[in-house]
Amino acid sequence: MQTITFHLARAANGVIGRDGQLPWRLPADLKRFKAQTMGKPMVMGRKTFESFPSPLPGRRHIVLTRDACWSAEGAEVAHDVDGALALAGPGEIAVIGGAEIFDLFLSRAAAVELTEVHLDAEGDATVAGFESLAWREVSREDHASEEGRPAYSFVRLERRRG
Repeated sequence: MQTITFHLARAANGVIGRDGQLPWRLPADLKRFKAQTMGKPMVMGRKTFESFPSPLPGRRHIVLTRDACWSAEGAEVAHDVDGALALAGPGEIAVIGGAEIFDLFLSRAAAVELTEVHLDAEGDATVAGFESLAWREVSREDHASEEGRPAYSFVRLERRRG
């Protein structure tokens, strides 16, 4: 059995990225992301993979791309959702973006590990909110702004069972 969990940080206005990078610097978010994804297969788009300086240690990188010729060291390549899930195998799968990848997996996601960044950010990649009735908040941890960094909240959402 597979369980798909989204992992993302999202500004109040929906922005998740700018020029292939995060538009903020939140070390606690990066530490949480590492802890939550360690040892798991991560599914991502090509642009997300290419935004890393090198593959992240301790995790598999399954890259979903339409480019049949694309390959990169440290990446397992899939060309559709089912292909990515087949590569991932059973267990928890971390879907880490970008926006198009979240859209492709939305109907299959069971949970969202969300960092709500409490600011309106400039950016070129956005994801809609998770306010629909399909999701319920199961935990929240609020953090105040400090050292010039924005306030943020760690939130876990789970899909409501029909």
